Amino acid sequence: MQPSFRPDILRLRPSPLAEIAALGRDDPEVLALWFGEGDEPTAAFIREAAKRALDAGRTFYTPPRGLPELRRAIAQSYRTTHGIAIDPERITVPGSSMLALHIACRTVLAPGDELLVLAPFWPNLRFAAELAGARVREVPLRRGETRWELDVEALARAVTPHTRALYVNSPANPSGWVMNAAEREALLDFCRSHRLAVLADEVYERVVFSDEPAAPSLLAAMEEEEPLFAVGGFSKAWAMTGWRVGWLVHPPELAPAMAVLAEVHNTSATSFVQYAALAALEEEGETFIARLRARLVHNRALVMELLGDHPRVELLSPEGAFYAFPRIAGIRDSVAFCRLLLRRSKVGLAPGSAFGRGFHDYVRLCFALSPERLREALLRLRSALDDRRP
Repeated sequence: MQPSFRPDILRLRPSPLAEIAALGRDDPEVLALWFGEGDEPTAAFIREAAKRALDAGRTFYTPPRGLPELRRAIAQSYRTTHGIAIDPERITVPGSSMLALHIACRTVLAPGDELLVLAPFWPNLRFAAELAGARVREVPLRRGETRWELDVEALARAVTPHTRALYVNSPANPSGWVMNAAEREALLDFCRSHRLAVLADEVYERVVFSDEPAAPSLLAAMEEEEPLFAVGGFSKAWAMTGWRVGWLVHPPELAPAMAVLAEVHNTSATSFVQYAALAALEEEGETFIARLRARLVHNRALVMELLGDHPRVELLSPEGAFYAFPRIAGIRDSVAFCRLLLRRSKVGLAPGSAFGRGFHDYVRLCFALSPERLREALLRLRSALDDRRP
């Protein structure tokens, strides 16, 4: 009997990023800059908190929306870093930040709807939107003289009667763009005038190259009853990528529905991981973030030193997150380039075509590695760019 599989599921294929990583993930000689994580394990005080929770027998179900004390701690972190008062009832901890974003898409988007997405963008967002039955319409950021910029006129041209929401990621993966105050107001005016929900991916909010403790949050500029879904997480600022824990801030009226959505998608976030996340917020987390940011400032300077003046490279200095997204002259196919670089130079990059249309001559590299490993990877890349072989 022919199986009755959904055609959209049968059409799913890994992103070009996943394709390249699969080729070299098991090669110990490869210096991998393709994923969004560093090369140091999670801080000891966070690991110890998870061990204490395990030793205390905290291995049972938790409330579907997360431990109340963790939700209160997340609310307090918004007050501390942004000066925003967030009711913990607006916060749901379903599991990973990706799951939170998936739930937000399922809440807002229906089959036939359209989602505007500022490009370049993280490829898994496309999968989340399309699995909800929606179509993604890419709206490129404008490449300015010194930074990426929001293009509100391009957003206006992209709106159709089917547009339901806009996805914005700031600080952005892969571009490093951080939405400034003027761009935030323009974006909100646009969304309000077109009655669009906002999906705000703010997982890199604490990774910003300024004197502020965090990048500006849309939560500070929108009323709680407005259709804003802000995603946060522990993976990046606290180096907890493998723990899979993040959160979603949503309108208060959706709290009962979020309990159901969290339960049917994941029952509840892993119990002892939530206690580790609580320690990240309440113990030595700020000290860890300060060290991480100092390291990233150094590493960003290293990237600009070794790549910024290369004749084949166009590179804007990132304002946040921990990626460089250079355009490389002479590349026609970023997947082919990354495959060749992996084979010849043992350097793993993410192809630009993974992050949207029109980025076939870009690559993304993560600079969260140790400075020594990063320098070696950049020197190999620079040597490869000097090599004029086909």
